[in-house]
Amino acid sequence: MQNSDLKNFFTYSFSLDCVIFGYQNGKIHVLLIKRSIEPFENYWAIPGDLVYPDEDLPVAAERILYDLTRLKNIELHQAQTFGNPNRHPQGRVITNAYFALIRIDEFQAEASSWAEEVLWVPIDEVPNLAFDHNLIVNSTYELLKQKLTFEPICFDLLPVRFTLNEFQQLYEFAFDQEMDKANFRKKIKYIPLIAHDEKQQNVKHRPAKLFSFNEKLYHEQVKKGIYQFRM
Repeated sequence: MQNSDLKNFFTYSFSLDCVIFGYQNGKIHVLLIKRSIEPFENYWAIPGDLVYPDEDLPVAAERILYDLTRLKNIELHQAQTFGNPNRHPQGRVITNAYFALIRIDEFQAEASSWAEEVLWVPIDEVPNLAFDHNLIVNSTYELLKQKLTFEPICFDLLPVRFTLNEFQQLYEFAFDQEMDKANFRKKIKYIPLIAHDEKQQNVKHRPAKLFSFNEKLYHEQVKKGIYQFRM
């Protein structure tokens, strides 16, 4: 390739989009912002923006998420890249999705910069979003479901202390299927959970016992080859 042809390869823009998942009321949610600028003014979208020319990607992801939602100190993981030439109406913009799992009640998202509003929306109720953000959300959600099968990331979504019913409901919602209670309890019996002498409070039904995940013991078991997470 001649040098005269290279100029076309240095005219692209690069952006980052942050898919933030949370769990609330038995459903996995995604965090959306309402855009106050064109293109797609007044559309809901996932938090995203252009990367500065001298900015590393992880740094850009943290900056963009904070600029638009005021969320910080969140562990972001790189996911897929989306590069359809027509995905942005103003020119060629390649974007990389980053995702995170958080406990919604531990963070307070606030609209900032050109984000007019922020909203947690159940993943099965996401509206028509700006750009190709529906594709990004759906693709990243599929990645999340894969990880839920082989990694104990469910405990990043559940409360620190949870009921076994909440644990089961998360998987039922994620995979859109009812699970037999006895079979589910049998499947999770090797997961190192701590049973607490504590029950739910302020519930209309009979309060259930609370559990938490023993992460330290889990990693010790994996290191020794005793147990590998499977759901």
